[in-house]
Amino acid sequence: MTGIDIGLYDYDRHNSIYFFAMSADEQIYLRYGGRDADDATTYLDLQSLELALKEGLRQHALYEAGKLMRQVRPNAFFPEQIESLKKNVIERNRCVECHLIGDYLAQDLDKAGKLDRRQMLYPSPDLKRLGIFLDIPKGLVIGRTTGDAAEAGLQAGDVIREFEDKSVLTFADLQYRWGKLDRDARQAKLGVSRNGEDKTLTMQLPEEWWYIDTGHRYWTVEPMVYFTTRLLHPERTAALNLSQDDFAAEVDSVDPLAGALNVHTLRKGDIVLAVDGATSSAWTKHPELHLKLSVRAGDTARLEVLRDGKREEMEVATHRQYYRKSQPDD
Repeated sequence: MTGIDIGLYDYDRHNSIYFFAMSADEQIYLRYGGRDADDATTYLDLQSLELALKEGLRQHALYEAGKLMRQVRPNAFFPEQIESLKKNVIERNRCVECHLIGDYLAQDLDKAGKLDRRQMLYPSPDLKRLGIFLDIPKGLVIGRTTGDAAEAGLQAGDVIREFEDKSVLTFADLQYRWGKLDRDARQAKLGVSRNGEDKTLTMQLPEEWWYIDTGHRYWTVEPMVYFTTRLLHPERTAALNLSQDDFAAEVDSVDPLAGALNVHTLRKGDIVLAVDGATSSAWTKHPELHLKLSVRAGDTARLEVLRDGKREEMEVATHRQYYRKSQPDD
């Protein structure tokens, strides 16, 4: 990727395959690629690729005929402008891989105190979390809907055409646009075609709609905590005299690596009440996610825990991981 204008060719750097259909003067018509946390190939399909290529040719014909508005080119930005990438990769004559671009940029932003973790560490929200299940070989044709998508009126057979008033032609286009949505957004607007008729639907977004499993990303700046929680039922929360607005989450799994790395001594069944004195978060009710959003990777946090009916304090020494990357200067 050395010398590539990544300001123009912007995408989630952890995709295994990503294509741009474009003109010779670098007008981007559409994207093809994308993935979910389960598999790199969930949304990759030869039939949908063929549809995308045909649509790219159609867009090109419109562009050459002057019927497609010329896009304003984003500000140029190159990998060598990322200081830590330049130092650890380019100056060592290593290959500038896509995931390195994403991670070193995150490291530099984190060091400067400018990293928006919700936006950058969770860049490609999962449509299935919203209740949208595509008929993947058919591109943006909806196969079925559940939850918030169904309540918004999306139906099987609908074809998604726009997201927040921006045209989307492929799954990659749609996922890219979803990824740019402000993480404080509580709703999103979809334009669909249904039996030849255009409709605009507004979908309410669930809590933490932006959250995705990051296991395949190996983010250096993401604190690894090696436990998960589930929220307590409101009746149990009340029985324990806890506030419904505060952390009240029960540890439901502990990764064996927690012990091997000496990260913490949490047990399944512990109830986490506070993180570094904070009993709630503006972003999440899950204390492990709050840790990932508020603590720098490698730092230590203090938890207040209810164990066997008694309140205890314990430390979580978050783990910082590296995957084919040099350790940061700090």
